[in-house]
Amino acid sequence: MTINPIAARFAGRPLAIAPRALEALLSAPPLSPARQAAFQISGAASGSTRGYLVADGGIAVVPIIGPLLSRGDWVTELFGIMSYADLMGAIESAFADPAANGVLFELDSPGGEVGGLFDLVEQIATLKAQSGKPLWAVASECALSATYAIGSAADRLYVTQTGEAGSIGVVAAHVDESAADAMAGQKWTLIQAGAKKTDGNPHQPLSSQAFASIQVDVDALYADFVDLVAENRGVTPEAIRATDAGIYRGQRALAVGLADGIGTVSQALADFGSELGKTRTTAARSNRAFSSEPRSPVMTNTERPASAPATEHGAAPTAPPAPTSGPVPIPAGPVAPAAPSAPVAPAGAHSEADVLRAEYSEIASIAGQAGRLGVTIDAADAMKKGVKPEGLRRSVLDALAARTEASTIVAAAPVQAATGMSPIVRRARERAAAGKN
Repeated sequence: MTINPIAARFAGRPLAIAPRALEALLSAPPLSPARQAAFQISGAASGSTRGYLVADGGIAVVPIIGPLLSRGDWVTELFGIMSYADLMGAIESAFADPAANGVLFELDSPGGEVGGLFDLVEQIATLKAQSGKPLWAVASECALSATYAIGSAADRLYVTQTGEAGSIGVVAAHVDESAADAMAGQKWTLIQAGAKKTDGNPHQPLSSQAFASIQVDVDALYADFVDLVAENRGVTPEAIRATDAGIYRGQRALAVGLADGIGTVSQALADFGSELGKTRTTAARSNRAFSSEPRSPVMTNTERPASAPATEHGAAPTAPPAPTSGPVPIPAGPVAPAAPSAPVAPAGAHSEADVLRAEYSEIASIAGQAGRLGVTIDAADAMKKGVKPEGLRRSVLDALAARTEASTIVAAAPVQAATGMSPIVRRARERAAAGKN
């Protein structure tokens, strides 16, 4: 006896598939037991899987080709049917690939089962959000029904000039085999418990009660399907219902809002790569702009007041700072700067968090420089008290000014004595005289 396993698999199940594909699947040629056994052996040995590839520009291309169903086996593989489980594995890997900056779906499928479809589309949305990677899709040449639902999750959807999009609807098929049973000399008697237990079985004509029950289920799934696509595409459910599950080719798909552009996979890859390049350039410019934001001067080891005398080499004389007796007290609140503050960025140029991060960074820098000059600063305490960088810098300079002459050189310009002799020269002569004595 020969069988049609595909017809048995799809019959009676709600499907999101184009009508012509459903007819082809239900009328697929049967397999003899010998053919089944041969393919089971070869299929198990091959262990082939569907995946993705990373194109130039760091775009992972995931092909979604052929009819779709929730879970496959050797029979579905024989007929070129892709399972949602295998597809999800490829999509997860594509989003997780560090070499991929974005993901592109290449769609050429009439759709498939409703079971598992909504979960798949929801998982795709989650992967997009978690990875932060954009997703595009191309109907090349067919993105119908369940496949269109998958494509609707993309940020941008292209369709080729002859590509098809749509068929946003649900169908359930019942195959009445009672006449064939009679011709084969078979009569089926189904013994049941529960009035609806055998509704829709293929060995009896479909009753009006069974038909009504299946119709309710199809209507409910259709409503969910419409809402899903409408949300993903950013349109109203009424706009999706208005397509009447029709199939729209090329420009017509664009006109009714089922696509965002006309183009092949190659064109989509080029546009996608260009878009990714713009995003990276914008991010780089933003980083450079933030790093060059005007800030208050930060004290460094080479910093000196403008009035400090220079040596013959153009550098201010320095001397090792004297040890401090303890840490510099942190002001209780913001201290007004002695010098004009640095230019302030326009209001709204950066968030409050950005401003605080800049201030904390400057305070930490001042504390580090002060430490190298022998002055202890508690940067954390300064941040806690809300001390501004200018005020903290003034506190450090005041502490340095109260110390030895060497420290005074760092904090302010040397003051000439009444004799016209600098403190350094005077101190050197005093030490020389003391040595002679």
